[in-house]
Amino acid sequence: MPQSDQQAPEDQQSLPLSQASQLLTSFTQFLTICIHNILYYRSIYPAETFLTSRAYNLPVHQSRHPKVCSWIRDAVDAVQAQLVLGVVERIAVVIYDGQARVMERWMFDVAGFPAWKGVKETKVSRAEEEEELAEGAGAAESSAERKLNWADVDEQFRATIRKLAYAGEKMAPLPEGCTFTIAVELRDEGEAPIGHPQPWIPTQSNLQTKSKERDTPGQDVGGAKTTPLRSVEAGPLFFECWVEEGKAKGQAASPAPSK
Repeated sequence: MPQSDQQAPEDQQSLPLSQASQLLTSFTQFLTICIHNILYYRSIYPAETFLTSRAYNLPVHQSRHPKVCSWIRDAVDAVQAQLVLGVVERIAVVIYDGQARVMERWMFDVAGFPAWKGVKETKVSRAEEEEELAEGAGAAESSAERKLNWADVDEQFRATIRKLAYAGEKMAPLPEGCTFTIAVELRDEGEAPIGHPQPWIPTQSNLQTKSKERDTPGQDVGGAKTTPLRSVEAGPLFFECWVEEGKAKGQAASPAPSK
């Protein structure tokens, strides 16, 4: 499994504020697209409830259900609020079966991200979100600020989504009745996001990671099988993606012993 002690490229800290804001927005748009595609390729919802559009010059899938779209948008906004603080180590899209057992964890290791100091949270309306997905969700490059190679950033996003789609199609099918959630794993020095309203709740002990207060990780951390997806490095942007298949997934797929 990819290691989480990687260092962010040095030039990441010297980005102009406007470019840092653009980069964070680009990543959260990319994350939103990934979540919708995971739900599609892992058949969490019926295929007919998704529409097909294009992002990064690729066909992608987006749920048409307003409540699903609203939930994902709110979850990504909550993730972005923690990214701004620089306290997130990993982001996970966790899929459970009907008995609340962990089937898969789609991981985004953002330990190399900086603290986005001075960057304000930006919330995108549903109409704007759908328009961005349809038009490709590409970040616009300012003529005055060209430090970032946005074509390279978009190419890295495109390659990652392509790899994610391939993995999602080729993996063993999930049992019926699966659900999903979004989780963040915090750095050791990160403070738990406590406040009102409270968008986050502590995860179950089986998914708690190793920390100063916890000597061993939960039994479902790491899974039974890990498949690397892609390591992304485009200028100041650096993160890794992989998917973990839970121990319970193999048990669910195994036939019951005959008597």
